[in-house]
Amino acid sequence: MLLEIKDLDISYGDSAPTVQDVELSLAAGEVLAIVGESGSGKTSVIRSILGVLPGTGRISRGQINFAGQDLGHLSAEEWRRLRGKEMAMIFQDSGNMMNPVQTIGHQFREYLQTHSDMQDTEADEMAKDLLGRMHLPDPDSIMASYTFELSGGMRQRVGIAMAIAFHPQLLLADEPTSALDVTTQAQIVRELMQVVRDSGTALVMVTHNIGVAACMADKLMVMAGGKVMEYGSAASILDKPQTAYTKKLLAAVPEIGGVRYV
Repeated sequence: MLLEIKDLDISYGDSAPTVQDVELSLAAGEVLAIVGESGSGKTSVIRSILGVLPGTGRISRGQINFAGQDLGHLSAEEWRRLRGKEMAMIFQDSGNMMNPVQTIGHQFREYLQTHSDMQDTEADEMAKDLLGRMHLPDPDSIMASYTFELSGGMRQRVGIAMAIAFHPQLLLADEPTSALDVTTQAQIVRELMQVVRDSGTALVMVTHNIGVAACMADKLMVMAGGKVMEYGSAASILDKPQTAYTKKLLAAVPEIGGVRYV
């Protein structure tokens, strides 16, 4: 397995765990969707995988293994090498993670050079190629733009392009479609699934939108109040949910095009 989590508890400060007893496994090329309402603990789970829990957040129990490594024992330098190359994250609004006073091109070049020894010209060409793969029109114009000049969907595509630059084994996506209109949601879903199909990248996606999860996931984890309510095959859970909470989520499924991409 590429990713295995066992008996995971997450605490903030000295308080009792806010996330408890999380277990999951994911193979290369598989898609896991973690669904639940706000405050259910789903974002804490994926941030713990990347080692970026906010504030006083910490793993208070359990183990996360990635590609044969126990992530709890990595040094700061080992984390630096891992993030961006072996695993990468796509945020809810990638534009908010970028510098508004630097062009997309400057930031993309800097990102690529942080993880490689590319010269400016090589980095710029790679960035434009990746932007083109995300179906962004006129990559040269995008490179010269600032984040505020791009739509939400365009910013997300830039974020995905950066995240896949080094063909990571694992992509983590935190609500990557929640700020987008329905049409753009469907486009981003298709592009993420294309990445999975083309490269065998595993994807863990957090979403409150079980309709998006139904379109994408091989596996589904339903969370509420920091606990796992259901976990297993997405098809099985969606067909025969076992808890009242999951049934409530399914009753509110929005339409995003009605096509299952996996």
